[in-house]
Amino acid sequence: MNRLTLLSLASLVAPLALAAQQPIAPHDSVRGAIRAVDLHTRTLEVTTGVGYALRVVRLQVPASVPITDRKAGQGEPIKLGELKPGDVIRVSFGGRATGFVAYAIERVGRMEAGVEPSP
Repeated sequence: MNRLTLLSLASLVAPLALAAQQPIAPHDSVRGAIRAVDLHTRTLEVTTGVGYALRVVRLQVPASVPITDRKAGQGEPIKLGELKPGDVIRVSFGGRATGFVAYAIERVGRMEAGVEPSP
C-alpha cells in the first residue's frame, strides 16, 4: 500500500517538475526604440506606445538570445553591444519571476535625429 501511494504521488509530481524546468513560451512582442542598453547586466529598455501613451519595457537578454539585423541582409546575427539607443527593434519575450526575458531580437531600423512629425 505504501508503495502504491509513493508511485501515485510521483506520477502527479513528475509532470509538474518537468514543466517547471521548461522555458516559458514567448507570450508577447514589442516594437519600439531602444532607450538604454546595459551590457554589464545584459538588459535593454525599450520605449514603445502610441501617441502620448508611452511605456518603457525592461528586458533581460540571455547570452543565447538570437539578435539579428534586418538591414544587414537576411537577418545577419549581431551582438548585444551593437545595439544602440535610438535603434528600432522588435522583441518577442516572456515573463518569468525575475521579470521579462527576451527570446528573439530583430533590429529593424534606426530613428532619425532631428526629424519632427508634421502637425
